[in-house]
Amino acid sequence: MSGSSAAGFAIRIQKSLSTERFFFCILILAAVLRFAFLDLKLFHHDEAIHAWFSYKLLTTGVYVYDPSFHGPLLYYVTAGMFALLGDADLVGRIVPAFLGTLIVALVYPLYRLGYLDSRQTLVAAFFLAISPNMVYFSRFLRNDIFILFLTFVLLLALILYLERGQARYAMITAAAAGLGLSCKENMPIVLGIFGVYLLYLLWAGKVKLPARWKRDLALGVLVAAGIIVVFYSSFGVHPDRVLTFIPDAIGHWWEMHEQQRLGGPFYFYVLLLLLYELPILVLAIAGTVQFLIAGRKAASAAVRSMHEIVAISLQQIRSVLPAPPSFDKKEEFFRFCIVWMALSIAAYAYIGEKVPWLLIHQLLPLVFVAAYAMTEKKTVIAVVSSVFLVLALWHVAYVPADVNEPIMQVQNSEDMREVMALIDGSNAVAIASDRYWPLPWYYRGDRSANLSYFGKKIDEGSIAAGNYDLVIASDEDSYPALPGYEKRTYNLNYWFSWYDNKDRVLQYYFLRDGKMGNMKIDVFVPERTSA
Repeated sequence: MSGSSAAGFAIRIQKSLSTERFFFCILILAAVLRFAFLDLKLFHHDEAIHAWFSYKLLTTGVYVYDPSFHGPLLYYVTAGMFALLGDADLVGRIVPAFLGTLIVALVYPLYRLGYLDSRQTLVAAFFLAISPNMVYFSRFLRNDIFILFLTFVLLLALILYLERGQARYAMITAAAAGLGLSCKENMPIVLGIFGVYLLYLLWAGKVKLPARWKRDLALGVLVAAGIIVVFYSSFGVHPDRVLTFIPDAIGHWWEMHEQQRLGGPFYFYVLLLLLYELPILVLAIAGTVQFLIAGRKAASAAVRSMHEIVAISLQQIRSVLPAPPSFDKKEEFFRFCIVWMALSIAAYAYIGEKVPWLLIHQLLPLVFVAAYAMTEKKTVIAVVSSVFLVLALWHVAYVPADVNEPIMQVQNSEDMREVMALIDGSNAVAIASDRYWPLPWYYRGDRSANLSYFGKKIDEGSIAAGNYDLVIASDEDSYPALPGYEKRTYNLNYWFSWYDNKDRVLQYYFLRDGKMGNMKIDVFVPERTSA
């Protein structure tokens, strides 16, 4: 092969391995991980409730904000999907999976804007693509993936507004804020962190607001407020909720914070990071240390430079004085991500309600900090250590069984598939218990005709008079026996509790044999008569 041919071949190889092509492959991987076997598992307890409210909104047109179930955006979006594609588990999870994929895609604009280099971009996107928590909660009908996507959109729009000064970016920022506030009550944490850092940038003279910023701010407030009013008033059906949703939300979630209904230690999320996201956590710690060391070296160099300048005669100052240092957007972005990460971890450590899905709000900035100073050696470490993430991801997202993991909180048991098969074969079913979710979701519309929900244990005479093919009761308030029925016990749902496992955390980390809490139901089926 001639020298020119070899050079041409090398150039073609280099082009084929461009950042864009690598990024596209990572994006495809992210999409596959989020959309593959999307209805593999039954709906989680919360998913079933969210889907049910969305179905009721679609079929009856009724929605009223209740802070226990977060903001209205998810319900309107999901109802729209049900209207387009039908009401099903898979359809309910399509938008979360799509938004989870877009979160990976939004890393690319940061690269094009110069805030990440090629290596940082690919590593950050790869971590977001295969992170067990990012994937799991992108396959999950909850508000958090909506909030995370809107957080990223808000960040990019705000950056573009500060760089280009165009009003349209201010409006996108406002729309993202308004939609986020219409989605879940933790959006103010994001706005608070971003707002504080913006004030710092302005105070330090690192950025300047556009000339027409007051006009853009006023228009942005109108856009955000308009979105909030439309959603919380249920598109004008309940205008009174516009005045009450804020005190209701604060009152409810402050009570949950003090009650610590789903509590845990202040380091609860650190344990989850160690359990599922260890490579990202370690690299984020390393990135923070690297950033601080680099900042100290830069400060020392600046002091030495100042001493040298002072030592030179006044006549020579003009000729040797260095030009003011330019604004390093990459370094400032990582400084922001470290602050964002630290304040997010602190905020969620303080909040009394400790639930696994809140981890992803801390994980997004953590991923960017992990990508700081991504040398070739550090890149190799990131890629090799990703095996840990892949194994954890496979276990929690793609195993169709009751998995003993804290990431799954009050997950409906796979036992319920057998229970629902029994219901499908029955003409009349009595549910003599207040434990029955997710049945209202799976038996909605015409399918609910054969089910009678009593909400409590009923007397045996009522069961006999009802001529039921199937009777379901809580195992804690059940019947010792029912004449003519065979008793079977099934898991309804299950969870991993910190309080049940706090004395054996290290053992669980390696053995995954923690104590699971669960609810059980007794199912009474007709006795088989011998021929």
